[in-house]
Amino acid sequence: MIRIKNIYHMLAYAFQVLNKRNYAELETEHFEYTSDLFAAILAKGIGNQIKRGLGREYVDKTESLRFPRGKINVALSVKRQTMINKQLVCSFDEYTENSYMNQILKTTALLLIKTPEVANKHKKNLKKVMLYFSNVDQIDYRRIQWSRIRYNQNNATYKMLINICYLVIEGLLLTEQEGTHKLARFVDDQKMHRLFEKFVLEYYRKHYPEFNASPSHIEWDVDEGIIEFLPVMKTDITLTYEEKTLIIDTKYYQRTMQSNSYYNSKSFHSHNLYQLFTYVKNKDYTNSGNVSGVLLYAKTDENIVPDNKFSLSGNHIGIKTLDMNTDFSNIAEQLNILVERFY
Repeated sequence: MIRIKNIYHMLAYAFQVLNKRNYAELETEHFEYTSDLFAAILAKGIGNQIKRGLGREYVDKTESLRFPRGKINVALSVKRQTMINKQLVCSFDEYTENSYMNQILKTTALLLIKTPEVANKHKKNLKKVMLYFSNVDQIDYRRIQWSRIRYNQNNATYKMLINICYLVIEGLLLTEQEGTHKLARFVDDQKMHRLFEKFVLEYYRKHYPEFNASPSHIEWDVDEGIIEFLPVMKTDITLTYEEKTLIIDTKYYQRTMQSNSYYNSKSFHSHNLYQLFTYVKNKDYTNSGNVSGVLLYAKTDENIVPDNKFSLSGNHIGIKTLDMNTDFSNIAEQLNILVERFY
């Protein structure tokens, strides 16, 4: 279980823009539901974007015009018989605020406005900023092509906003009740795992810059043979300090332990442990023992909380749990202790 306030802190690390004073009031506000938190962030963020100016892009349009513009589509003009009205069908590019990103923002905002869990004041703020989106189309949230979105220097300020939209539409389960949209109250595991991973990475980047925290690729320690078809090994987080390396693999599950009903027993997720061990041993190809690994789970409501450390084939392997249902100062302390013990 993660306190909703801590979701804000996770987002603040994942997207540094939330640390700016424009969002300061949200840090002290109480949120009962995740959707309410996202609505508040989105209303504030869209308002800030409006002050900068809504992003624009070239959009292909085809219209019947009295004066030629762009490319004349003769075949379509004949088919539609537009020349009777002294018009031609033209295809042209229009530089407009009706961009795909703005369409996603409007669609998400309108969904949140219809959501009962969102506080009235946040709905009111969303309605205010939507007045500036009168020329922006609403789209089908089920068909948003997230992979189509590309960021550059001109639209970098949209990155946090679009990711909030992604969490709302893809992470919060959408259902329809009596013709209205309703959002589930919690983000699903897959989306929370990505946020959890990004949060831990950015936390160490900010507070332990000397560790050079980053995802990293590990080469297979192969004596001979073709390695072309071996899977890519990419860590969630790798911390390096002097000669020592710590590989952190973050996990977010409803259940941190796997169960065997036949033997009525519980054990760690085997594939997670195998994967981490493979990372560590291939990274430590000289068998120096200077490479360690940690499986870091977000704490669930289970009674068994993993907190173990082993020495396997000369390397330290840990399985730890991060309690996210506590004050953020305690979360920070847990993360600090984690690396300090290994180093």
